[in-house]
Amino acid sequence: MALDDKQRGVLRNMLIALAITIALLTAVIIWPPVIFTPLTPLIDRFALTLGWDSLVLLCLVLSIGNLARHRFFTPADIDGGGLTSATERARVYQAILQNTLEQTVIAVIAHLVWTAVTDPGWYAAVPVAALMFVIGRILFAVGYAGGASARAFGFALTFYPTVFLTIVAIGSVVCRRFFG
Repeated sequence: MALDDKQRGVLRNMLIALAITIALLTAVIIWPPVIFTPLTPLIDRFALTLGWDSLVLLCLVLSIGNLARHRFFTPADIDGGGLTSATERARVYQAILQNTLEQTVIAVIAHLVWTAVTDPGWYAAVPVAALMFVIGRILFAVGYAGGASARAFGFALTFYPTVFLTIVAIGSVVCRRFFG
């Protein structure tokens, strides 16, 4: 099956984001920056993780606020998506909000799981993943109206760090269980 131009653009941008994700997260695990020195007590690491995840939460809050602002100033949309057919702009903002909500839920859970089950020396992956989340959400929102290829890099820069942390955390649990 041959890929069309849009599919090639999406694939290219997602592969670039995947390479950046693997490189950055692997690097901070192997060579953790001094500014992200992990705390030994788990409760302190959880507190720090939730602090970093406030950036993730901020993306969701801004997404909700953006749609609410649009609806307030747009008479055709002020009654909300449940009561109107929604303008094209409202549908775009709603799609961005929906994806941001989905990404936020899995990212926060992945960050907490990572914090709970991996070596404290690997903690630096959490702040880096949170920062990648913010950058990815900005690029996703800015590129959304440009179509799939334009938003693919932002989507992937948000999604792949979550996938990376989840897979490595599961691997860590499995290795600890079966290999000590």
